[in-house]
Amino acid sequence: MRQLEYRQTKPHRARCAGAMLAIAALCAVQASNVSEASGQTGDPAIYGYRIVNVYPHDSRAFTQGLVYHHGFLFESTGLYGRSTLRKVRLESGEVIQQHPVDAKYFAEGLTDWGDRLIQLTWRSSIGFVYDLRTLRVQREFSYLGEGWGLTHDRKRLIMSDGSSSLRFLDPATFKEIGRVSVKDRGEPVENLNELDFVRNDVFANVWHTDRIAIIEPRSGQVIGWIDLSGLLSNSYRTDPEAVLNGIAYDSAGDRLFVTGKLWPKLFEIHLERRR
Repeated sequence: MRQLEYRQTKPHRARCAGAMLAIAALCAVQASNVSEASGQTGDPAIYGYRIVNVYPHDSRAFTQGLVYHHGFLFESTGLYGRSTLRKVRLESGEVIQQHPVDAKYFAEGLTDWGDRLIQLTWRSSIGFVYDLRTLRVQREFSYLGEGWGLTHDRKRLIMSDGSSSLRFLDPATFKEIGRVSVKDRGEPVENLNELDFVRNDVFANVWHTDRIAIIEPRSGQVIGWIDLSGLLSNSYRTDPEAVLNGIAYDSAGDRLFVTGKLWPKLFEIHLERRR
């Protein structure tokens, strides 16, 4: 089992053959059972964690977005008058580049796209596009409503707004091109926050919880939950807003990093299935 290989192997549906009604009915029953076994209609998987490495993290950083790119972390930090975009050395937590965001904005989600970084703001409906190398603003764009989390698949940006919806945006125009409602066994999952794209699924922090939802982006179905209870001792949580909020995935090294707002530590974790 690879480090983040959280999916079970899905069984193949048997091919129904023959003209007899009884055989066709049997095949239909088998197909139905396989659909349930694949997790599309059953309970989501539950994962715990094992800590692989612990790295320093700026305890003053109100982490809103986190990206791993070519050996470095890029981080969007929030709060009015304190928002930044920064490039961080993973091993030491040292901030080696930083762009202060205008005090009228509360910075939120962050993702990379080619040679650019894209950052949302909370209630201003304004996003920023940066040169990834220099962290200089190249342009601004607008969107409806609040900005919370941001990531991307191979073709689209994926955005959360604090509701149970994921929005899909065109990465060239930033226009909304679709959305999906996120549900766990038919119930909406609200407060979707910081996002990252891991393999073929969206990982989403749920605000003010120690859980990350694993979401199949086409259907919005929650196919797994990651329980990170106890990851950071409560003795470090000196502020009620010092909650889990930061996911970064190193696709080349198959490593998963998590942190939180005002956390002094960033963790590399290995997922372990509980059920």
